[in-house]
Amino acid sequence: MRFRGLAAGVAGVLVIAVAAPAAAASVPLSERVARQMLPAGDGWAAEGTGTTGGAAAAPENVFHVTNRDELAAAVAGTTPAIVFVRGTIRGNADAAGAPLSCEQFADPAYSLDAFLAAFDPAVWGRVAPSGPLEEARVRSAANQSARVRVNVGSNKTIIGLGDARLNGVFLRLDGSSNVIIRNITHEDARDCFPVWSPTDGETGNWNAAYDNIWIRNSHHVWVDHNTFTDADNPDAAQPLRFGRPYQVHDGQVDITNGSNYVTVSYNRFTNHDKTMLIGSTNTPGADVGALKVTLHHNEFDGSVQRAPRVRFGQVDVYNNLYRVPVADPYEYSWGVGVQSAIYAENNYVALGAAVPPDSFVFDWGGTVLSEKGTWVRSGWSLPKPVNLLAAYNSAHDPDIAPDAGWTPSLRAGPVLPAPAAALVVELCAGARRLSI
Repeated sequence: MRFRGLAAGVAGVLVIAVAAPAAAASVPLSERVARQMLPAGDGWAAEGTGTTGGAAAAPENVFHVTNRDELAAAVAGTTPAIVFVRGTIRGNADAAGAPLSCEQFADPAYSLDAFLAAFDPAVWGRVAPSGPLEEARVRSAANQSARVRVNVGSNKTIIGLGDARLNGVFLRLDGSSNVIIRNITHEDARDCFPVWSPTDGETGNWNAAYDNIWIRNSHHVWVDHNTFTDADNPDAAQPLRFGRPYQVHDGQVDITNGSNYVTVSYNRFTNHDKTMLIGSTNTPGADVGALKVTLHHNEFDGSVQRAPRVRFGQVDVYNNLYRVPVADPYEYSWGVGVQSAIYAENNYVALGAAVPPDSFVFDWGGTVLSEKGTWVRSGWSLPKPVNLLAAYNSAHDPDIAPDAGWTPSLRAGPVLPAPAAALVVELCAGARRLSI
């Protein structure tokens, strides 16, 4: 279901919500928008001192970047900076911007064909690969990582101009704070050398290393008005190897390792498998008491799973739009993990006719989930209020209790009824929707 007809009628009202504030005419509009801070009360990232990013950047720390090396230099360190992304920046490229293929990253001692022949479970067994060929894969992965990974320091605003794109770029926030990422299309953070994990699940799995954005051990981060896509390299097109999908993508936005106070708003997540993981492992550690995350006014379109999957965190999920067009390969959207506390309010869910409502929730070892105000449209039926947790509990044992034990207080404005929220998301979410 698309909402463009109705949404157009309220465009004048909604654009105001993302327009830049009034400022002196001598300051360019792009810089006025880039100096915007997270509004007060706008989700968990507004806790305490809030999230200002590079709003305090001195003029000499306002950068316009057009390639990977310029981007990496501009976002390093802790000095407040505004980093404008222009055009398409490719991570899988050399210092001069020339594209690099997987074959060019490969160590001389590595080939995929040789790897598949050596570590076929029918030959090697179900133990982790080891020896010279696996060591060559690790060296190959390090060659690619040196180009695609960009470490983002604290006190930064990274914002796209026009149709700005990061293709094959892995933004890694590790121990960072006070970071804003806005108005960028993040494309195809592909891993040329995924790990074969033969004991992951019943039959093993391939696991990729790179997210579009990985937030680990970091706090006060605002991810806003971005689009995430696998572009012309979708998960669904990957071949089967060792009987399992050859997974070259990891998360689109993953939030782990004790990260805290994160707001993810007005983004579009499209046609991806492992969309958003919140929490590191099932073992209590740094994640306990952390992982306070707000997701609002995002569109999850064709996400196979993890929208989000949560461990430990208090995660506020409100006014989002979900599109689940087909039952295969869809797995679930809300993953209720160990000690998680998801509070889901007024979300709109459009299910394909063959997608059962009870599949929307999945129990990953959690026990509680608060849900209210969900509207569901199944196939071409009229949308109506549906409690998806009740649908799950009616079809599965044990039940998940309907009270997460907390109530969100940090929200930017009134929570809209789910059908109205869907209109707002349709019109406003994603890159190229800001006035910049």
